[in-house]
Amino acid sequence: MDTFVLTNKNGMTASITNYGGRIMSLLVPDRQGHIQDVVLGFDHPEDYLRQNHQTDFGAAIGRYANRLGNGRITVDGKTYQLPQNNGPHCLHGGPTGWQYKFFTVESSSRNSLVLTLVSPDGDNGFPGEVRVRMTYTLTDDNRLDIRYTATTDAPTVINMTNHSYFNLNGDGRTTILNHLLTIDADQYTPIDETSLPLGPQATVDGTPFDFRTPKAVGRDIATDHPQLRNGSGYDHNWVLNTRGNDSVPCARLANPDTGIAMDVYTSEPGMQVYTGNFLDGTICGKNGIAYGRRSAICLETQKFPDSPNNHWPASNAFLTPGQTYNSHTVFAFSVI
Repeated sequence: MDTFVLTNKNGMTASITNYGGRIMSLLVPDRQGHIQDVVLGFDHPEDYLRQNHQTDFGAAIGRYANRLGNGRITVDGKTYQLPQNNGPHCLHGGPTGWQYKFFTVESSSRNSLVLTLVSPDGDNGFPGEVRVRMTYTLTDDNRLDIRYTATTDAPTVINMTNHSYFNLNGDGRTTILNHLLTIDADQYTPIDETSLPLGPQATVDGTPFDFRTPKAVGRDIATDHPQLRNGSGYDHNWVLNTRGNDSVPCARLANPDTGIAMDVYTSEPGMQVYTGNFLDGTICGKNGIAYGRRSAICLETQKFPDSPNNHWPASNAFLTPGQTYNSHTVFAFSVI
């Protein structure tokens, strides 16, 4: 297990391990110039192994991020049964998804890391041998740039994301309910009681899901809304108005106390917002802190959940030989 520390001229650092391509720490300056670690995780690389198959802190998720209904997909006319590791569904590529694999280090430098992985045909039930390449770059304007590419030797599905748990307080003891969240999205995908999308997209108008202007994460989270009951809070996919344009931000997370702000850019059509609803204090992370409910928020850029079974035109998750999967996400930090 190897760990790499990317640095820039502003004192920002990103520590990344080849175990699941995990971002273990992300140190950024706050309004006072103090350095804050804005992601949850563990103190030592070995701690991620000890928590194997239990946490996705900071991980690169694949082969398919989020849920696939009833653990089934149909590819090129053939139906495949995948592991059902989240109730009836396949979540985050199955119980031994890519977040639990050791990637090969292709290259590393002061501000960049390239990791590769070969996922064999039949890996967690998915068809096709997939070769994936991930590039992490920390720029001097405080952007953590993540690029994914992949190819396959047989028709398959793919949907990658990063599963960092953000807390811009720099302290996992506190919740993220005071964080101001903005999402450029007029619609989201409602879910059933098992957290699987129902199919049709719904407007955010007049609902707790309207983040088109900055709103505290906690303002409406306790509203008696059926969708918040289904997700035990926010655990939903937003349909981004940016439509794959990664030159403009699709979301912003900001902390009024530390002054740290994070803009999200992506080439993906959707973003899952998860508000740490199932963190319950049983996992002790950095500095021995027990991570409680709502102590972090995940902003997972993605194809829509269960896309292969819904065939949303804007969210094609199929990959065939001769094609290259490309996905790009940037977490850009600044001070307000």
